[in-house]
Amino acid sequence: MTVSAHAVTVVDASIAVKWVCDEAGSERAAALLDGRPLAAPALWLVEAANVLWRRVRQNELTLREVEERIGLLSAAPVRVLELQELVPDALRLACELDHPVYDCLYLAAAIRCQGQVITADRRFHAAASHSAGLAAMIALL
Repeated sequence: MTVSAHAVTVVDASIAVKWVCDEAGSERAAALLDGRPLAAPALWLVEAANVLWRRVRQNELTLREVEERIGLLSAAPVRVLELQELVPDALRLACELDHPVYDCLYLAAAIRCQGQVITADRRFHAAASHSAGLAAMIALL
């Protein structure tokens, strides 16, 4: 993971889930909670909850465990950015990159905050890093 000197680190749900589930990259994701300013589009918590739901469906976690973990995520030091402000830019980015708007919301947030997205989503990282103008805006955990 190469984190540049951007003022704000935008985290996506792939990073947030690593804060509450022991999986590859969890230690590196936890290091992002070192006091640096973190931000994410309001969608991040919903996406993280969806991942936790899937883990209940796959019998990896219990309902009680995911309720506890979503509580921890809700209290995480992440500044929430309103979707309404990000959607137009995310839609433009999605069309440019031929990549889902959901992920492009994180790029739009990074642009808005003059920050950088940190993700564990290799497909998202690949899509954004192939754009000369966006390559510096995203880093793989």
